[in-house]
Amino acid sequence: MFSRFLHRIRSSKPQITSLNSTKPFTSLNPKPRTRVAVFWDLDNKPPASHPPHDAAVKLRTAASSFGSVKLMVAYANRHAFSYVPLQVREERKYRKLLNQLEKTGLSKPAERYFCGVCGRRFYANEKLIAHFRQIHETENQKRVRQIESAKGHQRVRLVAKYSMKMEKYKRAARNVLTPKEGYGLAEELTRGGFWVKMVSDKPEAADRALKEHMVDVMDRREAECLVLVSDDSGFAEVLWEAKERCLRTVVIGDLSEGKLKRVADVAYSWKEVVMGKAKKEVEKVVGKWRDRDVLKTLEWCYDPVLEKERGYACGDWDYGFDSDDEVESGAEMGDGGDWWEMDDEDGAGSSRPCR
Repeated sequence: MFSRFLHRIRSSKPQITSLNSTKPFTSLNPKPRTRVAVFWDLDNKPPASHPPHDAAVKLRTAASSFGSVKLMVAYANRHAFSYVPLQVREERKYRKLLNQLEKTGLSKPAERYFCGVCGRRFYANEKLIAHFRQIHETENQKRVRQIESAKGHQRVRLVAKYSMKMEKYKRAARNVLTPKEGYGLAEELTRGGFWVKMVSDKPEAADRALKEHMVDVMDRREAECLVLVSDDSGFAEVLWEAKERCLRTVVIGDLSEGKLKRVADVAYSWKEVVMGKAKKEVEKVVGKWRDRDVLKTLEWCYDPVLEKERGYACGDWDYGFDSDDEVESGAEMGDGGDWWEMDDEDGAGSSRPCR
């Protein structure tokens, strides 16, 4: 019994794994996903036909199909944030006319207007706006002033105390109050996950800032895939540089035949992104990228250090020749002459028949 136990211990060998072993990734050691960075040129491609928050969410969903989204940034000047699209202007005119009809009693809403903070209901939209400004907007301003005047631990405590109430106020204010400037583009994009940056009003200021940010991301190696939302052909040089650095490039714009779409690996339109068509086609694109990466690993590339080592190794080989005479005699063909001489066409040559 004891001998069997010793035999079992000796036969069992521990499996030693190396840190440099190339084993397939498992659930404990998952394969790292491709890092994606999204750059949005708001001066050239504003979300005019779609609500800003919805456009930001759709764009993030499409970009997440290529990998893990690590950065989403949007650049524009002051005019882009103060601009109001035609569709929004028409909606505001209709809302103003409807408020006048409700005030005179000529029109009644199918459902009463609901206050998102306290839950009260009103038959007229103007009464809801007046109630919201007099009570909830005043309360929120008091909270903001109280937080700004506090310092240290007291400030942290007040932020934690009022955070839920202030967030509830912001959600309700979006549906009740009209922004003083523009239509809330920066706030809606920030709520959608974008880092919004306003630049100066100088010509091409947003393009220069966006290009510098893209090059900085490439220099720091913070992303393996760049998603550009623009139709400006001036970004073609940056995309070429990204491709030279073996980065994957995606362009989203409305121009069907643009310079950017010819340079980028993949191109989609706004309609395809909003409808979700881009997300469905991503699997084919990612599959092609994986095949390309596999082919690159199989390609032979010249390594001067390795070739030099191989050259030294070949110089040390022993071919088994004792002297130069043996080498010379090995190159001779006997009575038939030298090996490089060819036979004549009439058959009179120095070659001998095979035996």
